[in-house]
Amino acid sequence: MALSPGPGATGAAWRSYLHGLPGVDAVGLEARAAGLATRSIKASSKAFAIDLAISMIDLTTLEGADTPGKVRSLCAKALHPDASDPGVPQVAAVCVYPDMVPTAVAALRGSGVGVASVATAFPAGRAPLEAKLIDTRSAVAAGATEIDMVIDRGAFLAGDYRTVFEEIVAVREACGDAHLKVILETGELVTYDNVRRASWLAMLAGADFIKTSTGKVPSAATLPVTLLMLEAVRDFLVVSGRRVGVKPAGGIRSAKDALRYLVVVKETAGEAWLDPGWFRF
Repeated sequence: MALSPGPGATGAAWRSYLHGLPGVDAVGLEARAAGLATRSIKASSKAFAIDLAISMIDLTTLEGADTPGKVRSLCAKALHPDASDPGVPQVAAVCVYPDMVPTAVAALRGSGVGVASVATAFPAGRAPLEAKLIDTRSAVAAGATEIDMVIDRGAFLAGDYRTVFEEIVAVREACGDAHLKVILETGELVTYDNVRRASWLAMLAGADFIKTSTGKVPSAATLPVTLLMLEAVRDFLVVSGRRVGVKPAGGIRSAKDALRYLVVVKETAGEAWLDPGWFRF
């Protein structure tokens, strides 16, 4: 298949391209996910796998009542997730609203823990593009190393794929050296086919990561959706030569849940994705 519809593609060309992707066999997808969920990790490897999962976490606070003190406490937990066990690794990043980025940067300076910031009118994404870009540039200027943007689901569901693509491209440019995670909000995309289309659209626009959810809607990450996105990044690497990460968000509440996801990662995308640089919780 062609890597994209080409520079300056029309809306009709984008529709033809994305609707030309192979359809998703929903029954087969869910059966594969259910089968992988039954696989267990050897007892001898379980402690390593749990530490790996911890190192992949984006520790997050995205509440209206967030304060600098709450963010500093979260950063302390990010550096030492288990105060009783200094051997537990630090997490991958702390994720906050843009106005809390300076607080997180100061608390984490020199630690290696990233500072992620949601942007682009999170969580709904309902704002003019220029406002979204100001949001992004502000977070990056304050020291954010990762930006988590949300796509315009209304435009996507209306079939206006070109607008969604162009917005992601513009935000990617505004990120500069910061990594870009593109949140698809899969619970609002209705079908598995739409999840596949949105995944490819985001990757073609320059996403460094594709992320399932904002955590602000009832339907968050699921194993079948994450498996589908892992298949997308695996196939995208083959045709483009560029590796993209995956982040399921929301609904992963226990170590047992996390281990199931790690099995799906290994069996679907491969061991190269078993790294905080390519997979996050």
